[in-house]
Amino acid sequence: MTPTLVRQHPRTGEIPRVDLSARARDWSEIQERMLVPLYEAVYERLNVGPGTRLLGLGCGSGLALLMAACRGAAVTGVEPSSPERLALARERLRPGAAGTHARAGAPATAPSVGASLDAADRPADPSGARGAPYDLVTAFEPIGCRAGDSDGLAGLLGAAIPRATRGAAVVLAGWGPPERCATTAVLRVADKLADPSRGAGRWRPALRDDLEEVAERAGLRPDGSGRVACPFGYADVDSAVRGLLSTGLFDAAITATDRAQVDKELKEALHPYRRQDRTVWMPNVFRYLIARVP
Repeated sequence: MTPTLVRQHPRTGEIPRVDLSARARDWSEIQERMLVPLYEAVYERLNVGPGTRLLGLGCGSGLALLMAACRGAAVTGVEPSSPERLALARERLRPGAAGTHARAGAPATAPSVGASLDAADRPADPSGARGAPYDLVTAFEPIGCRAGDSDGLAGLLGAAIPRATRGAAVVLAGWGPPERCATTAVLRVADKLADPSRGAGRWRPALRDDLEEVAERAGLRPDGSGRVACPFGYADVDSAVRGLLSTGLFDAAITATDRAQVDKELKEALHPYRRQDRTVWMPNVFRYLIARVP
């Protein structure tokens, strides 16, 4: 695919180019798996399995949905921000794809993903009726490291909650305290290099009540929370740089400087986390909130 134009460089007039397909592949192959312990902890706590009707908001390239489908859940995903990730999710979850029905009891209905709630088919209930409401809604993309990073989530929740059953669980995820997240130091590279005039989207430390505030604005009732260790581990520094850039958290820094400068600064920031075998290991703690639809 021809690289997609992002925006004009503010200082030189050059136009940085990002191959969004390559970025989505980096997300799918390198970065998305970093939150597997979070997915597993939530699914175990909520007993996700046959009979669960799950809607994943911001489903990325579908790994969390695949894990739920392998537990027997009927899954639907929505990914409005990246058509490239959405395409990978559709491929990963297509009927007959490796792992889609990896466990006994997997749903008879095919997993579904779309760019919006209107485009995504809702799963069938056990009796075969279409349009059954969801009893679990997940928003696993962590919030709390950028100013305004929950704004888009509010709209997704507003559209999803009317499609959920009364008492359905809604799971929100966020970064843990900065002192418990080694990746925080690396994320500050984005803030240091970004145009100081840009307020929205800049790094900020996670706050204790970030998730509760989102739930309150959505009219949800908090019903428990937890913390999960999700270390970011990479084969080498180059893999770490590719994975971190695939998050989009460094886009403002690339626009304000250039890709080479961001790569250089990232590699320097990653140096303390390199191990003798050349791998990169950053311990992190993420938080999740379980809220209920009234």
